[in-house]
Amino acid sequence: MKIAIIGCGNMGMAFANSFIQYNLVQKENLLLIEKNQERGTVLQEQKAGVVVDTISDKISSVDLVILSVKPQDYPSVAGDLANLLQPNQIVLSIMAGIPIAKIQASLHHELIVRAMPNTPALLGMGMTAFAAAPTVGLADIRKVENLINSTGRAVFLEDEALIDAVTGLSGSGPAYFFYLIKSMIDAGVSMGFDPAMSALLVKQTMLGSYHLMQTSDKSLDELIQAVASRGGTTEAALHTFAEKQVGEGLQKGIFAARDRAVELAK
Repeated sequence: MKIAIIGCGNMGMAFANSFIQYNLVQKENLLLIEKNQERGTVLQEQKAGVVVDTISDKISSVDLVILSVKPQDYPSVAGDLANLLQPNQIVLSIMAGIPIAKIQASLHHELIVRAMPNTPALLGMGMTAFAAAPTVGLADIRKVENLINSTGRAVFLEDEALIDAVTGLSGSGPAYFFYLIKSMIDAGVSMGFDPAMSALLVKQTMLGSYHLMQTSDKSLDELIQAVASRGGTTEAALHTFAEKQVGEGLQKGIFAARDRAVELAK
């Protein structure tokens, strides 16, 4: 395949690097469009692909165009891109908040796929949900899915409206996880551990718990109860979490992120 990526920040390059790693595209067939000169120089030194700083007619020869710019920068990109797209090209947007219909209208182009990845894609362990315009055929959906899978895991959503929920749940999800980890480490420091020791205790606990969850046939409630003996220390913590409505607060935060994604789409 020939692929162009417009906007080569962390997420754009996470996709580029995964495509190259899994031999899904050759570097000479990877067009990287980065307007930031300093960033472009770095990419050229890394020989990450064919690096240019403007959208030109080179983009007309690719099979797939990935939009990886900030949503607020998209209007300045759309005008140049609309004049160069060919009818059979697929456009994959990983911009937050901009719906398929708006991209179609601004580009005068029908074949649009919209995806919401998260930052673990930088390690090839991302979670990405994507939806496609009705005009995108099954074969093209499978091609896009295969590409996204190189960055971790992909799930196709028939209902594009759920992309906003994905933004709140898994798109922003790494930040919630880091927030919880930081809170636990801070608690350890407050109890007398130095930061490095507290971080070791918490991070290894999280790592082990994740693998236990993945390999166990027990539900999450059962796993919680396996740790929380009646009248014990864990139960005391869980009672406090319930009193402080920690779970409810977390859910409200996720809903707030989803609602903000909806607002950005307007």
